[in-house]
Amino acid sequence: MKYLVAGLGNIGSEYAHTRHNIGFDVLDALAGASNIYFEDGRYAFNTRFSIKGRTIVLIKPTTYMNLSGKAVSYWLQKENIPVENLLVVVDDLALPVGAIRIRPKGGDGGHNGLKNIQEMLGHANYARLRFGIGSEFAKGRQVDFVLGKWAEEEKALIKPAIETSCEVIKSFVLAGLERTMTSFNK
Repeated sequence: MKYLVAGLGNIGSEYAHTRHNIGFDVLDALAGASNIYFEDGRYAFNTRFSIKGRTIVLIKPTTYMNLSGKAVSYWLQKENIPVENLLVVVDDLALPVGAIRIRPKGGDGGHNGLKNIQEMLGHANYARLRFGIGSEFAKGRQVDFVLGKWAEEEKALIKPAIETSCEVIKSFVLAGLERTMTSFNK
């Protein structure tokens, strides 16, 4: 069985370790813990590893956030992975910093990466791991906030949430979506 995990973010050093790039950071942590490295491929940096006979393909789209669906669609087809085995890791303004929720489907919540994935797949019925980035920004400053770096006091919450996110991904693959939601959604 194969799974595709897409961590959303933007390429380029100016976006590294920003709130909007938490999907990249989660996949980097998972790859690092598994001693694997990303390579440049079509539409995405990618790597793969196996646990208990299941192959997990990790992608970090190089299409920039607003065209994430191009990479997700391509890799699902290339690897012949059913959409039920797709998990998208995404930043979420509606959740407090470091909170995580796994959902079986849903709207895009104004997130351009999710919006493009939905457009490319033709539906919103795919699992997503929502990583809370908070919403502490002044009116009209949302873009600066999501593209900004974590505040010092937030960093203490981020590291354990990234580690938990890695466990959520493994559980999604090994135990399935429903059991993972029961175990990790608080």
